[in-house]
Amino acid sequence: MATLHRLNTVPDRARSPRRRRRAPQRAAVVAAAVAGLLAGTPAAVAAPASTSSEQSQLAAEVARIQDLLAAAEEQLQRMTVEAEAAADAALVARAELATAQAEATATAAELAAAQAAVGQATEDVADLGREVYMGADDRYGDVELLLDAQSPTELLQRAATMEVIGDHRAQRLQEYLHVQTRVEDADRAARAAVARLDELVRAADEAEAAANAHLAQAQAEYDARAAEKAGLEEQLRQVGERLLAARGAADPGAAWSEQQTAQAETRAVASATSGMPTTGRVTSCYGARWGTMHQGVDIAAPIGTPIFVPADGVVLQSGPASGFGLAVYVQHGDGQITLYGHVNQSFVSAGQVVSAGQQIAEVGNRGQSTGPHLHFEVHQGGLYANRVNPMPWLSAHGISLGGGC
Repeated sequence: MATLHRLNTVPDRARSPRRRRRAPQRAAVVAAAVAGLLAGTPAAVAAPASTSSEQSQLAAEVARIQDLLAAAEEQLQRMTVEAEAAADAALVARAELATAQAEATATAAELAAAQAAVGQATEDVADLGREVYMGADDRYGDVELLLDAQSPTELLQRAATMEVIGDHRAQRLQEYLHVQTRVEDADRAARAAVARLDELVRAADEAEAAANAHLAQAQAEYDARAAEKAGLEEQLRQVGERLLAARGAADPGAAWSEQQTAQAETRAVASATSGMPTTGRVTSCYGARWGTMHQGVDIAAPIGTPIFVPADGVVLQSGPASGFGLAVYVQHGDGQITLYGHVNQSFVSAGQVVSAGQQIAEVGNRGQSTGPHLHFEVHQGGLYANRVNPMPWLSAHGISLGGGC
């Protein structure tokens, strides 16, 4: 099970080479943001040196806050991925338990059927003994030997040796022995199923308790980091407006809002999904992240954005799901199962047949989440049996995520 790691408070100089390699990329993003702040605002004519110096300081402060915001957002994503991983372990344990319960039920039914069959077979063997006795004639001594047999197996062996029963009767004895073996096998399987069921119940309870403890710890840290991010966003707004005012903007507040909206739209266009399951910005792909496994694709979108099912199928589950808050699971004709997590509300129920393109839910921010988004997974071979990269399955259904993954 993945465990939540403490927030990264290591100084920049001690961070990993991978993080240092990303610094130029982040610097480029920050530079572009600063350039966006300055673009489209009237420049002061022959600005005095003091004004130019103030603008440089404000621009540097914008860059610094942008960098802190990027780090805070990364930490929020990390907590989301790790919290989902912890919840996954509990969900997988519960799925295994459900499978084992179904197997135990089937095994118990087989044992009951075998026990009923052996009762009928026992009566048949008794009838066979009477038939042999009544038709013994001058082989009475041999029949006594048969009737002295301590078990059907010994009876069959003696009868076969003495050749006192015909093929039909021998077949009836063989059928009895087969039924006896069937009962023994079914009994062993039933005992093993019960033992396995007990183990899985304990494992599921332990996994769920660990996930709950993990989520409780994560929530406090998540809330603290989210508050820090909100504070940084406010600082960025204030500094950005001051910079715009220094550049001569008549209404710095309105100019700042316009530029933030324009930048958000640019990012959305650059990484927008096309088609289903929803429209938004890809924020996290399938694969290993921060030492744990992210089992799906995250698509950020406003709360209420429609979620569509990509292919025909049947709803397996729709309701509360640890880690996801609320989730929908749909099984398709090819056997694959798609999962839609963190949804705000679902419009389908278990057992319902759905058609490709049908809206089944809407994007939400439930469970452990860094913001409104859809968490999408593809399961093969059964629920939580094998979760794979969703991209090939989406592509096979004509769905593109805009190159985000």
